[in-house]
Amino acid sequence: MGEVTKAVILMGGPQKGTRFRPLSLEVPKPLFPLAGSPMIEHHIESCKKVPTINEVLLIGSYQYDSQIRDFVYHMMKEYKLQVRYLQEYVPMGTAGGLYHFRDQIARVVGSDTSNFFVLNSDVCCDFPLNEMIALNQETTNGMGFMIMGTKAPPDEAVNYGCIVTEPGSTKVLHYVEKPETYVSNIINAGAYLFSTEVFKHMAQVFDEHHKNDLAFPKDSISLERNVLPGLVGTSKLHVYLLNQFWSQIKSGGSAIHANRFYLSLFCKYNRDRLATNFEDHATILGDVRIHPSAYVDKTATLGPNVYVGAGVRIEAGARVKESIILDRAELKEHCCVLYSIVGWDSVVGEWSRVEGHSADPDPNDPYAHVHSGSLFNKNGQLNPGITILGRGVNVSREVIVLSTIVLPHKSLVHSKKNQIIL
Repeated sequence: MGEVTKAVILMGGPQKGTRFRPLSLEVPKPLFPLAGSPMIEHHIESCKKVPTINEVLLIGSYQYDSQIRDFVYHMMKEYKLQVRYLQEYVPMGTAGGLYHFRDQIARVVGSDTSNFFVLNSDVCCDFPLNEMIALNQETTNGMGFMIMGTKAPPDEAVNYGCIVTEPGSTKVLHYVEKPETYVSNIINAGAYLFSTEVFKHMAQVFDEHHKNDLAFPKDSISLERNVLPGLVGTSKLHVYLLNQFWSQIKSGGSAIHANRFYLSLFCKYNRDRLATNFEDHATILGDVRIHPSAYVDKTATLGPNVYVGAGVRIEAGARVKESIILDRAELKEHCCVLYSIVGWDSVVGEWSRVEGHSADPDPNDPYAHVHSGSLFNKNGQLNPGITILGRGVNVSREVIVLSTIVLPHKSLVHSKKNQIIL
């Protein structure tokens, strides 16, 4: 049996997350707050629930700046885990970084029979890590490979890695990344449990990559395209099928849904993190998290599914629903913010309305997930979506902003709808 002693979180780099702009212009996408915690803190909190995990490695091509350094320090202090950031010298793909740092991973894990998790940073779910360990033990005596999967409609499945399993079994018979035609409704959900034997398969891919004159960059390897199909041939690859909410966090719209989901997890596991209704305080509807340093007038109404960041000021009569209000933002009297992300240091004026459009997943479908489609339709027009105000945006009083993305440090004195304000 291979004991699971560590986890690796793939952070990507600044060249990724373009659909997450303008939010990713201010903070690395994996550190964007969802329900008041950086995106990958939810991953680390899930790792803490596995008793044998004592170290988490973050791999990415972001510069090791103060934001990442402070985050790593806070995670070690908060969760009593060893957390380290390993910076790729160039973007290496989803497997290149793993292979490049294989010696550190193997050294930390211990032996060739030990196992480790790999989690994509832009995945939102209640990670079933202990359940994946149990299934791996049941199917391969802890010596195999495990991939977390979920179901998707046929028209959406082709946008993901598709998994074909043996009938009545979890054994994977075929894996193909983003096929041109329908293959399966079971898709790759972005979490894996590997033994260190996986590095032998990566070594073969790496050698073939370097022999290919057309391959560039040479050290870039895709886990989904280059490694997983080869693992199918070992007969040791199995899938753990989720029966709960799952989403990729590719855009601001999916961030709103992830915020909602993590708030619901707090309601289930950590209710003390959520705001409650009591006399002489704002009206709270559903799951709402408010930073202790924020000011919320007692006549304001918040919720459901709202996060209010540090130093935020929400004045009399304001209404906030299904939104993320980032640090030091100001919501003036009687303004209304719905299905929106209000950026750091932004101001929404009196009686203004900032509203987005949200395509909610089917609440009756246990496999429902948020589809992050294109920003634009076939006619080149902006599709209706949530409203995002970048850092330092000023919305004047009595202005309506609908389904609009506003880049940082803009002033809106007239109403806008379905636009990108550059």
